[in-house]
Amino acid sequence: MAGHSQFANIKHRKGAQDKKRASMFTKAGREIIIAARLGGPDPEYNPRLRAAITAARAVNMPKDKIEYAIKKGSGQLGGDENYEEIRYEAYAPGGIALIIEAATDNRNRTASEVRSTLTKGGGNLGETGSVGFMFDRIGLINYPADKAGAEEMFEAALEAGAADCVSDKNIHEITCENTSLAEVTEYLRKKFGDPEVSKLAWKPKNTIEIDFETAQKVLDLIDTLDEDDDVQSVYANYEISDEVAKKLENAG
Repeated sequence: MAGHSQFANIKHRKGAQDKKRASMFTKAGREIIIAARLGGPDPEYNPRLRAAITAARAVNMPKDKIEYAIKKGSGQLGGDENYEEIRYEAYAPGGIALIIEAATDNRNRTASEVRSTLTKGGGNLGETGSVGFMFDRIGLINYPADKAGAEEMFEAALEAGAADCVSDKNIHEITCENTSLAEVTEYLRKKFGDPEVSKLAWKPKNTIEIDFETAQKVLDLIDTLDEDDDVQSVYANYEISDEVAKKLENAG
């Protein structure tokens, strides 16, 4: 999708977001727990936790649940939550490469569920390193489109040290070097407030344009993976033309 976000799935079916709403708090809570465990409970001194809290608020996670997750992760409730971060590399229909990031307390369960979902969706789990070389590790920062004009956000992003800023009617998507994420986020935070997203992400070095039928299969698979509470993020190297995107929206 030229000019569109490469990091957000197309919501081509009505209710696609509603289907995932039940697991949004679980995913947000796990990220807070992990961030608090790794960097401490004070968001002022823990950029990852600050970003996790902002993301949780963006999905309307109640304040008491956020505070509970911070305490859980930092061991204030008598022991920390033993979530492990895992990355899977896989293929979707059409030879599309996938990177699947998970946070789990049961590695065997998650691996089994991810493998089963991939198989049912016409994909397959790859070996470690099988697709990772096709992606770059970057910093990703998102602001809603109404936070500023496209030109203003672009200029601010460059001043902050970002590599690029792409805007559409819904979002400003800023990318930067992975080592500069905290610095760029802090600069933009002082100017525009907390972003909706500030995290490390995977950006495909090259993309593969897919037709309507393949796009349906790929997006169905990604949607199903996203519905798994253990799966935090899914990245892919597909490209969808505006014509195919319109057909997907109409088909939804």
